[in-house]
Amino acid sequence: MGGRRYVIKKVLQALATLAFILVFNFFLFRVMPSDPVKLLTKQKGIQLSQAAQQELINELGLDKPLPAQFLTYAGDTLRGQFGPSFLYQGQSVMDVFLRALWPTLLLVGTATVLMTIIGLYLGIRGGWSRGSRLDTGSMGFSLLFYSMPDFWLAMMLLVLFSTFLGWFPSGGYSTPNADITGIPHVVDVLNHLFLPMVTLTLGYLGEYYLVMRSSLLDVLGEEYVTTVRAKGIREDRVLWGHAVRNALLPTISQIALGFGFILGGAITIELVFSYPGLGLLTINALDSQDFRLLQGLFFFASVAILISNLAADLLYSWFDPRVKEA
Repeated sequence: MGGRRYVIKKVLQALATLAFILVFNFFLFRVMPSDPVKLLTKQKGIQLSQAAQQELINELGLDKPLPAQFLTYAGDTLRGQFGPSFLYQGQSVMDVFLRALWPTLLLVGTATVLMTIIGLYLGIRGGWSRGSRLDTGSMGFSLLFYSMPDFWLAMMLLVLFSTFLGWFPSGGYSTPNADITGIPHVVDVLNHLFLPMVTLTLGYLGEYYLVMRSSLLDVLGEEYVTTVRAKGIREDRVLWGHAVRNALLPTISQIALGFGFILGGAITIELVFSYPGLGLLTINALDSQDFRLLQGLFFFASVAILISNLAADLLYSWFDPRVKEA
């Protein structure tokens, strides 16, 4: 019963947060000084009469009071209908979002997996051999890249490996106008993916390293670890069978939230490398004041983080039943 109440409580909190996101998302972009009619008719040579402009406003529903607009917006959003984008004329927000989703999933998803595995492994090894060369070296390596602004690191890697050495392309998702398919296309995409992926991995693996190392050091000071060692159990079994299993608990939330941020994209990284994902799409939407597209992007990113947070809470309670009792 305690576990059931905990789950219901967390789900209700998530639903309340979702309601707040809907309201906040609606009013946030209504204060932007954008003119949808001008955005939709900004092509050279297009002139609309006053009557035509008013008809377009009526079609978009912008002539209705804010409460009526909100009800329409809330219903459409919950059905996954965000309307047409002002920037990408004639295309729905959902189509524009889905087109930019795969590049971001490939980039941020791969980098998140790599930074999680490398960061946790270095944290485990560093905490287990505290004060050793491995510990001090991994600490310095992680903190060095973690302290760098990610856009600066991206530019340095771009200058070194693309401009000077010429090993990798300077940006993009694939080679433009290249009529290649199959394995060569996959290799081409991976070639463009390498530098932004390395930038994200190096820039954020320090988060996982520091949390894992600190958590493991706390666990190693517990009495049950001393008891296990006193029984004569091998050190590798003490580490992986007892210490690491409990030290991983504080990293569950961090890992879940890390995957939740995938839908937000890596704005600065995608901008530096001209990578056509959700981050670059967000920049373009901001420049064009396309509040419908911004609403969709903000909503998707918020929901992804919300779901990840809920999953982290439920997983944490499953791994550590004490959370339910608290």
